[in-house]
Amino acid sequence: MICAEDEDDPFPVDDDCLSTETFSQETVYRLMGEELRIKQLFGANLGVAAPVWEAALHLCRYFEDPSVELRGRRVIELGAGTGVVGILAARLGAEVTVTDLPLALPQLQANVSANVPPAGWPSAPPVVLPLCWGEDHLTFPSDWDLVLCADIVYLPETYPLLVETLAHLCKNGAVVYLSSKMRTEHRTQSFYEEHLQSRFDVELVLRDDKQNNNIYRASKRAEE
Repeated sequence: MICAEDEDDPFPVDDDCLSTETFSQETVYRLMGEELRIKQLFGANLGVAAPVWEAALHLCRYFEDPSVELRGRRVIELGAGTGVVGILAARLGAEVTVTDLPLALPQLQANVSANVPPAGWPSAPPVVLPLCWGEDHLTFPSDWDLVLCADIVYLPETYPLLVETLAHLCKNGAVVYLSSKMRTEHRTQSFYEEHLQSRFDVELVLRDDKQNNNIYRASKRAEE
């Protein structure tokens, strides 16, 4: 087991492990006064859903900002992967739904089950559901308070699907927080400046130059 403080390197293995035989590794993260045990399953065709990415930890640290109120809020996370962001939000009192593609759900559910607080969940246990952007988003409600996204902006062909999904989830005024590694090769900046801004008001709220990571807050504009 690896024990990682929140400022440490979150990558316990290199990228080559994603193509080797399956193995799991559990890491302990201490974030916002909470201790989370997160299992990462490598080599199980999970690809980018397997590791805890720095952008996810960056978003977890941002929860310390006074402007982010989680307790009692209805929260949905997209592309949750290991679930570290959504699990922390639930431990801090939010009512959380964590989503990803079906292949990632067993790892996600295992991490939710492994992180039940000693006194029980403050609000409710996180709900784990499949969600494919642009396909089944309409089966989800639009009455969320917050939508959380960590390092899910990396495939340009999915950008219109992600915006369509966010627009549906935010119909009733939900605020989106997106944490992204700003990768030039994946045109991450263009997602925020072109795709997302076509329907949302977008604000950069935190920049980490060392990690080349940005956190944005976005609110859907009223439909004309």
